[in-house]
Amino acid sequence: MPATPTSCGSGSTGGWVSSVPEPFVPADFQVPAGLDGPGFRLEPLGPEHNERDHAAWMSSIDHIRSTPGFDLAERAWPVEMSLEQNLQDLEMHASHFEQRTGFTYSVLDGDQVIGCVYIYPAIRSGSDAEVRSWVTAERAEQDPAVRDAVSAWLERAWPFAEPHYASARSER
Repeated sequence: MPATPTSCGSGSTGGWVSSVPEPFVPADFQVPAGLDGPGFRLEPLGPEHNERDHAAWMSSIDHIRSTPGFDLAERAWPVEMSLEQNLQDLEMHASHFEQRTGFTYSVLDGDQVIGCVYIYPAIRSGSDAEVRSWVTAERAEQDPAVRDAVSAWLERAWPFAEPHYASARSER
């Protein structure tokens, strides 16, 4: 199955999101509308985040490239792109969410986009979901809090038995 280059802005999943034809969560599973974490909240990523999302990741390309899950040479994202290209990517993520084939959340502090969380079907054996996240360089200190809160949320609110959350230990 070909990978779809994508982002939390554009391309932020760096090519690891596959074109998934069917939902990867049970039909009766109620997908969480978000998460309130320490100093941030998650809400489904959509076109309404375009300008803020684009500004967030464009200001942090080098930082994101050093983030576990986005730090491998074969990752195609992040690369500079236009606001219109970013909008197309956000529309794709919103479509995946609606079709239940992948779930991308914007990480917000108030109305400011400070990162993204991606939950998609596993690309490796032994896992049932791939999870990656990034925060802006300006908010790098929040990365552990986002990872910890999302990890706990995955355990208590999602139907996955073995989600793989990219980390320095798991990606190397």
